[in-house]
Amino acid sequence: MELLMEFQPELAPLGGLTVSALVALLPLVTMFFTLGVLRWKAYWAGLSSLAVAVVVAVIAFQMPVGLAALTATQGVAFGIFPITWIVLTAVWLYELTVVSGRFEDLRATFNLISDDPRILAILIAFCFGGLLEALAGFGAPVAITGVMLMAVGFPAFRAAATVLLANTAPVAFGAIAIPIITAGNLTGIPFREIGAYVGHQTPVLALFVPLLLVLIADGWRGVRETWPVALGIGFTFAVAQWVSATWLSVELTDVIASLAGLAVGVGILQFWKPRGTEEAKLRLAGVHVEEAAAGFNSTLDLQRHEVTTRPSRGQILMALFPYLLIIVVFAVAKLVKPLETALESTTLMIPWPGLHGHILNGAGEVSTSTIFKFQWLSSPGTLLLLSGIVVAIVYRVPAAEAVRTFGRQVHKLRWTFLTIGSVLGLAYVMNLSGQTITIGTWIAGTGAAFAFLSPILGWIGTAVTGSDTSANALFATLQQSAAENAGIDPTLLVAANTAGGVVGKMISPQNLAIAATAVGLVGHESDIFRKVAWWSVGLLLALCLLVGLQSTPVLSWMLPS
Repeated sequence: MELLMEFQPELAPLGGLTVSALVALLPLVTMFFTLGVLRWKAYWAGLSSLAVAVVVAVIAFQMPVGLAALTATQGVAFGIFPITWIVLTAVWLYELTVVSGRFEDLRATFNLISDDPRILAILIAFCFGGLLEALAGFGAPVAITGVMLMAVGFPAFRAAATVLLANTAPVAFGAIAIPIITAGNLTGIPFREIGAYVGHQTPVLALFVPLLLVLIADGWRGVRETWPVALGIGFTFAVAQWVSATWLSVELTDVIASLAGLAVGVGILQFWKPRGTEEAKLRLAGVHVEEAAAGFNSTLDLQRHEVTTRPSRGQILMALFPYLLIIVVFAVAKLVKPLETALESTTLMIPWPGLHGHILNGAGEVSTSTIFKFQWLSSPGTLLLLSGIVVAIVYRVPAAEAVRTFGRQVHKLRWTFLTIGSVLGLAYVMNLSGQTITIGTWIAGTGAAFAFLSPILGWIGTAVTGSDTSANALFATLQQSAAENAGIDPTLLVAANTAGGVVGKMISPQNLAIAATAVGLVGHESDIFRKVAWWSVGLLLALCLLVGLQSTPVLSWMLPS
């Protein structure tokens, strides 16, 4: 009858908050140690970390074994739908462009804008990726822009690292600002006020991200040769994000910033050309050889020959059609309120069998986190599926071939399914057993110094769950209460939680699996993690310093009045 027991997590089940928090950190330590040091495949790292989380939940946090197991199954289910569903449909849509023969037209079309792969990395991964993050989110930008970078000649490993780093600054306002809206709903602070504060933090990162993308793509030589356009796009994106979040629209901040950055980038390229383009192409080709020698054998069959013919207008339109369609579909689904409401009304709310009603939150109330939301129609993955069907029809891909292509992607993604499912299982067990909130409360107990540490909570929350929205669901109210107790502006720390999440997303095992799958490097997630982890930590430290100083007279002038 164990499953009928009620469970309410304790903040310090081992007697002291510090020792309880250190034990609660064991699943995360396991995850990052197995990925970063032992270099295990992501699904083994995820499964082992999930096992540790269950053991900690049962032994240290006194969660009944049955409830811990059911919590893990709900997390696994959420990992499969909607997360891997989004990845599956995004990769399938891309594969349709390959089997239809339109993929090379896309590469030729990009060459009309610029034939410099470093510039295209900024335009695709940062600007277009930011637009996809604004409209879709949930891993779709990483999956789609990863294969697009490979279309312009990027080696798989470098493409994965580039898109993960690019998917930072736009995340806070992703999916029509759902992370910020969630924080507002939970704390009672108007979400537009939170968004304005975030809009005075993430633009500082956005200013430099394009330069960092070039640094990953081609080192310091690339930065020296392309800095005018990189800085121009970064500055434009940052200013647009600042202005939109403060005075225009929190929900449309990333849409405005991405389009502004893209327009300025294209404009600059009309009268300025980067130096060293041909040499950069050769260096990237050399990286292909190095990757092959190191065992990075991409399963994507891409032709890398130079584009010598100019595509016609029809070819350009057909090459861009899938991506223009995605923008239109998501813009309509997210911005046309009656349609958005109609789509959301189809969501099925499923109380998780044997679990719902037996988990209590800190206030002693039945937790609503045990209700599984089956967004069968409104999910970004379903919208991508519908877009793919339209693309198959327009591209005249036979129905049988489209179905076979879909089946091949399911087989190819089988380990990604396992990885993401195990990671989300880990997140659910840590959250519902109380491990995550114990870690957060422990970090929040540092008084006034917490302003410098507050972004770390968002970073941890997003690294575990792969979602800035989930990080705010976990820690927004904790940030608010910690700020009030320490005499710090609560809105500042709630915003800092959101901003911290944007730099944690690139090391989330969920996002690592998406990036690896997109570029055909399933099984090499640990190598990608080692490449991007230091970028994540470095940007987090910069953000901690920024927020800490914003809580003092030194930089308080930066905050909205």
